[in-house]
Amino acid sequence: MTEIKIFCPATIANLNCGFDVLGLCLEGIGDEMIIRKVAEKGIRITKITGADLPLETEKNVAGVAALALLKATQSDFGFEIEIHKKIKAGSGIGSSSASAAGAVFGINELLGRPFTRHELVEFAMKGEVVASGSEHADNVAPCLLGGFTLVRGYNPLDVIRMESPSEIYAVVLHPHIEVKTSDSRAVLSPTIALKDAITQWGNLGGLIAGLYSKDYGLIGRSLQDVIIEPLRKKLILNFDQVKNSAHDAGALGAGISGAGPSIFALCKGQNSAEEVAFAMSNSYLDTGIPFDIHVSRVNAEGVRIK
Repeated sequence: MTEIKIFCPATIANLNCGFDVLGLCLEGIGDEMIIRKVAEKGIRITKITGADLPLETEKNVAGVAALALLKATQSDFGFEIEIHKKIKAGSGIGSSSASAAGAVFGINELLGRPFTRHELVEFAMKGEVVASGSEHADNVAPCLLGGFTLVRGYNPLDVIRMESPSEIYAVVLHPHIEVKTSDSRAVLSPTIALKDAITQWGNLGGLIAGLYSKDYGLIGRSLQDVIIEPLRKKLILNFDQVKNSAHDAGALGAGISGAGPSIFALCKGQNSAEEVAFAMSNSYLDTGIPFDIHVSRVNAEGVRIK
């Protein structure tokens, strides 16, 4: 096999109480990539559609992640990468991570799978530095592994994959504005109050317990963020109205997807998700800003061959 076409799914990171450590993989929303094995060593980005992103390998998240993988393999050949973006940059649903994860997954397949999906996470994280200035796995981990993922630690990297309860659906409202990850990180405080930390780690533990026990009530009670959301929500017009509309329509919980501006809600069942999507859409219409609304199951597979 010398060429591969892959689907690189969108993701929701943080999930309110799990800043930089929690994420989930979405179904049906994602980029496409074509990767070819070539005789000339190195990585070349040959084509990008759907976004104005750099073709220079060292300035592109997919290129940087691919170079990290190639360096670890000492390969005698190289790869060309085509990226067809369907996830808008700065959307808050893992645009950069889809590129980084897709690149390392595809190259690993063409090399005969020398690395496991868990091992690929570390290479994909290198690409995230280009987008946000830091290595973080809360998007690339669910993109590669599927389901829900928890990053227990970064030194060394320790990622746990969790199955999604079968009735969990995600709703994502994506306003057509860009919030750069680097900008949304700039509004955060380097210190937090002890009482807020206690609340947050209680919610994180509750959410993990709820996922394992399939306790939808516990999942809903745990989807609260007292640390990051109060600082970031000012970057998202009508955030409180959209979140409240999701709750009123029956969502388990709602919050900021990744760095924003997308707003997500988790729901029990597709019918509930459709009702929540309708309510969230109505509450955002007054802004006059165009937006997309997605209803998705949790993707159990992650990035895959098309």
